[in-house]
Amino acid sequence: MNREARLDKWLWAARIFKTRSIAINACKNGRVTMKGVRMKPAHLIKIGDVIEVRKPPITFSFRVKQTIEHRVGAKLVPEILENVTTPEQYELLEMSKISNFIGRTKGSGRPTKKERRDLDDFSISSYSDGTNFEEEEDDDFDFDINELRPIQ
Repeated sequence: MNREARLDKWLWAARIFKTRSIAINACKNGRVTMKGVRMKPAHLIKIGDVIEVRKPPITFSFRVKQTIEHRVGAKLVPEILENVTTPEQYELLEMSKISNFIGRTKGSGRPTKKERRDLDDFSISSYSDGTNFEEEEDDDFDFDINELRPIQ
């Protein structure tokens, strides 16, 4: 086992990114840092390093437990890294999931069936007294068509 590994290969081998090219692009675009410093794809990492990976809207933090450069099965990932992401980041992720269906971007098309159901659940639960405004009738606008007279 090597004592050091390339950052891009480790990110791919530890299944943080689906492909090595995506890991390289993340490093080049400044989404992978260590102690607040942007890392290049060829940077050598060692056991104990803490790597921050920004995948909007949150930043994941991983502690290196093994330095590998060959992809392993998903069951072996806990032996390779330790997830040390703070709970505040996961709360931020939950808040973004909740707010995602409230403010849809213009031009994103119709809501999916799941989004529509979530919107319905949200709007129904927002009325604390359970009032359904669609079923109410307003008597102020009732009139008889025979009472109308032409304007002179």
